[in-house]
Amino acid sequence: MNSWIAIGMLALVGVLIPVGMMAVSALIRPSVPEQGKRATYESGEIPTGDARIRFNIQYYMVALLFLVFDIETVLIFPWTVIYTDAVESAGLMAALAPMLVFIGVLVVGLAWAWRNGAVRWVRNPRHERRNPHEQ
Repeated sequence: MNSWIAIGMLALVGVLIPVGMMAVSALIRPSVPEQGKRATYESGEIPTGDARIRFNIQYYMVALLFLVFDIETVLIFPWTVIYTDAVESAGLMAALAPMLVFIGVLVVGLAWAWRNGAVRWVRNPRHERRNPHEQ
C-alpha cells in the first residue's frame, strides 16, 4: 500500500470522527428555545455597560515578565541535567558560555523592564517627596 494512501485515510478519519460526533450530538441533544439562551451571555446575565474596559497595562507587563522567566526556568532545567556530560565532553567554558549568555540577556531585559517601571506596582512615598533643593 502506498504511504500517501495511509496518510490520506488518516486525514479522512481525523476529519470524519469530529464531524460525525457533532452531527450525532446535534440530532440527539434536547432543544429548548428560550430567550435567555439567545442573550449575549449564555448564563442569562444581562450585559451592562460598555464592552471595552480599560485595564492597567501593568497586568500585561507582569504577565509577559512571568512568561519570559517561566520559559527561562523551562530552558534551564534540561541544561542542568546534561551539564555534567557537557563539561566532560566539551569542556567547562563550552558548556557554561551559552547559558551565561542566555542568563545575561535575561538580566538585561529585567534591568530594562525595571528601569521603565514595569515591575513597580506601588511607589515608595520617600521617593515621591520633592527634593527641598528643587524649589
